[in-house]
Amino acid sequence: MLRLENITSQYDDSVIVLRDISLKVMKGEMICILGSNGAGKTTLLRTITTLLKPLRGRIYFEDKRIDQLKTHQVIRLGISVVPEGRRLFPEFTVYENLRVGAFSEKDLSVIVKRMEELFGMFPVLRERQHQLAGTLSGGEQGMLTIARALMASPRMLLLDEPSLGLAPIMVRELFKVVKRINDGGVTILLIEQNANKSLSIASRGYVLQKGKIVAEGTKEELKQSDVLRLAYLKG
Repeated sequence: MLRLENITSQYDDSVIVLRDISLKVMKGEMICILGSNGAGKTTLLRTITTLLKPLRGRIYFEDKRIDQLKTHQVIRLGISVVPEGRRLFPEFTVYENLRVGAFSEKDLSVIVKRMEELFGMFPVLRERQHQLAGTLSGGEQGMLTIARALMASPRMLLLDEPSLGLAPIMVRELFKVVKRINDGGVTILLIEQNANKSLSIASRGYVLQKGKIVAEGTKEELKQSDVLRLAYLKG
């Protein structure tokens, strides 16, 4: 479904952040990208969504080349993003934030149906639908960010550090939700520092260290990998 071929990226005239990245995500899979702070994980997501144009290489989504497209064109192909730091509209209500997630859908009945499905998945959001997003707890904001991304009915979901800043109990709940979304047929690329939790729900993974992929394999292989441990120690 998603394929990166020899991607190299940098910001302006700064040092190269990603070097010769190649990876693939098959339809229906959940893949995790693991690495410590500064490994290049967020830059990878920004490159996939063309917020940052790659210096070299190609990116394909469902066999269509997308690295030359604008970000809104990539999103319209069926990719939704859950950004690091959540980036909700704090002065909008929960309902209004969800409505923004369906910006490209004009049929109100479709929007209402999607929202009802998401309220079934996230009951707390139904209870809080008229509450300002900025007044929600960190865990509730995390759920709202995922729900907002799902309002676009994506075929693929990119999650950037969704567990960041959450209490352990909320991290467990969040990963259960992500697994349920994948089981429902949405392909997921999960970018995370939390290796144990990510490998508990993903089928395969890649380890990113200083802008390079230093290991890849099934979750069982990565759990036993010394390379994964060293990548976290060295950044």
